[in-house]
This record gives sequence, structure tokens and C-alpha cells, in this order.
Amino acid sequence: MKIAVVVPAHNEEPFIGILINSLRAQTRQPDQVVVVSDHSTDNTVEAARYAAQNQPNFTVIERKSSATHEPGSKVIRAFHEGLQQVEPDFDVIVKLDADLELPPNYFAWLESVFENPKVGIAGGAAAIEENGQWKIERLTDNDHVRGAFKAYSKNCFEKIGGLKAAMGWDTVDELLAKFYGFDVVVNENLVVKHLKPTGFSYNKKAAKTQGEAFYSLGYGFLLTAIASLKLALRKKKPTLVFPYLTGFLTASLSAKAKLVTAEQARFIKSYRWKKIKQKLFG
Repeated sequence: MKIAVVVPAHNEEPFIGILINSLRAQTRQPDQVVVVSDHSTDNTVEAARYAAQNQPNFTVIERKSSATHEPGSKVIRAFHEGLQQVEPDFDVIVKLDADLELPPNYFAWLESVFENPKVGIAGGAAAIEENGQWKIERLTDNDHVRGAFKAYSKNCFEKIGGLKAAMGWDTVDELLAKFYGFDVVVNENLVVKHLKPTGFSYNKKAAKTQGEAFYSLGYGFLLTAIASLKLALRKKKPTLVFPYLTGFLTASLSAKAKLVTAEQARFIKSYRWKKIKQKLFG
């Protein structure tokens, strides 16, 4: 099994060396690692190359792009550029953020879990440091693999059409994986240290873009309202509900193109409502 890794990185000088060192310390080494410095203005490239020295399976490339913060889309465009450097015979592709520290058995577990051809997406659990303790970050349901560290079987990756360069890419990938009959596996005992808090630069503009993403997933207004309230409460910012809904309505009124087909949207709605009923009624 060949496991390839792509790491988009923008101004991650303090963290990129920690991630690369944790990759080098894996009991099962990744077969190829591509780090993409996306328009970094600090020493991300130098830090990455220093940490990856004497590692022939590590490549560090630079990408020129806009300095504008584009939630979701910018990081995936950088991922796509890194993917072009990956040998085409990979069996598993892993997208990692640059601000992580992986446990040493992470890739050994990935290799074992992807031996099952039904598994399409897999990953561990994100933890953040609070008062000197590493605690699981509960921003999503425990059956969702965080976008910071997602691994895909090649078959699943190709079926879902790769990763969408849009806000919501790390939700639509799992919904489409389920649409095509793949399993999504989360190992809560495999703790990934998230060195920079999620939503570090999150603002109302990003929240509006998230609302547009709900529309692009085919949610409909009621599902969007429920998802918006849930997300806002988990972020401990209840007022974010309003830009979420504004984004949804703006996309709806402009008939913005969706990320999914009509058939996929029907499946997604049905799946989401089923999950809500399970939580309400068991």
C-alpha cells in the first residue's frame, strides 16, 4: 500500500517543523510527502526544507497566489498543486494541515484501516491544549473526520471527484463518500494535536461563506438553520447564526451553482434528517 501526503501551508513557520518531525517519527513511514507553501511571507519554506533534509521522499514546493483569505477554496487549490507532484500509483492520499503533531502510530493505523475496501475516508481525533492538558476538540460530530487530517482511499477519492475548492469541501466529501457506499471511520483513540485553534482567523465574512456552503450542499433553509445554530453554539458565538443564514439566502436568491447533483442533494437531505431523528429519538 502506497500512502501519499500533501500538506498545504500558509505562514506556518512556527509549526511546520513539528509536523514534519512527527511524520519522520512514524512507525510506518508515508511513501511520499509534498509540502506546498502557499504564498507564505514568513520562513515556512526554509523551516520545512530544514526539517525535511535528508528525506528523499519529502518535497517542498512554493505556490504563488493571492494574499486574500479565502476559507476552504485557497487551501484546496494549494492541495491540488501538491497533488500534481504525487506519484499516480498511490493507494491512499492524505491531506494534512501544517499545524499538527501526529502520534507515531498514525500511518500504521491508516494502513490497517484501509485494508478494508469499504473504508473511503479515515482519520483520528483533534485535540487542543487547555491549561496544559490536551483535550478532544468537540466542534463536529464524532463520526466526522476533521478537514485538518483527512485520508482517502484512491477509489473513494476518484469516485467523489477529488476535493472541491470551495467552503464545505470537508463536508461534501464525506456525504458523497456515503452516497457512493463508502464508510467513514474515526478513531477517537488516535489523538492528533492541533497546535493552532480552529477558527483562529474566523470572522463574519467566513461565516457568510459557510452559509453559502450549506446552500451548495443542497441543505434547504430548515436544515441550514439547524446546522447554523448547532455550529454557532459549538463555536460559542451564537450571533454567527445570522451571517450563516445571510450567506444561505444570498446564494439561494442568486441561484448559485451547487457542489452536488439533484440526486446527491436528495440523498444528503435524507441522510441529514435521518441523523437528526436518530439524535432526537434514539
